[in-house]
Amino acid sequence: MAYDPGAIDATLAAAVGDEPALIAELRVAFVDSAERAIATIENAADAAGWALGAARLKGLAASFGAVRLMALASDAACMPHDAAMLRKLKQAVARL
Repeated sequence: MAYDPGAIDATLAAAVGDEPALIAELRVAFVDSAERAIATIENAADAAGWALGAARLKGLAASFGAVRLMALASDAACMPHDAAMLRKLKQAVARL
């Protein structure tokens, strides 16, 4: 699955205009929040905690126009404690 980090920048530019410094700052905030959501998924004690973390990641991705990450997070919600899915989520965020 390919990821388009440019989509996030386009969404941010549409929201804040042509402000490269602000776009960069919001991008960093997005990635930080996505990493925290993944940590929640990774540290989930049960399937409900895993699903909650995946739902948070999905909502965050939707807010920033990261459609492919949103779809991946949606899939993850149905795959509790799946190590391969966790790797895919981490890779997806690392590519942003």
